[in-house]
Amino acid sequence: MNIFRISFSAIAISGALALSGAAFAQSRPSTVNMSCAQAQATVKSAGAIVLGMGGLSYDRFVSGASFCAPLEDATPTWAPTRDVAQCMVGFVCELRTGRDPGAP
Repeated sequence: MNIFRISFSAIAISGALALSGAAFAQSRPSTVNMSCAQAQATVKSAGAIVLGMGGLSYDRFVSGASFCAPLEDATPTWAPTRDVAQCMVGFVCELRTGRDPGAP
């Protein structure tokens, strides 16, 4: 009987941890809940981070080109924040124009 109780407890705890981890993984910081300065500081400190921008909109923001792939450039981008309608939060990585991604 003791073995059954221990196993059941372990399963219950594992299940609770898995559910809490799934909920945590689905949440992401949102620029609309931050001031412009907070959003900029978040990107700068993380280097690269996915931020929500209200509704179902989100993007991967980077603090500089070092967080982009070799054939990508860091392009300045703006997002809505709590205090500024269009805040220059950081950069997004975009494929360089005029380059064939399949070329060496």
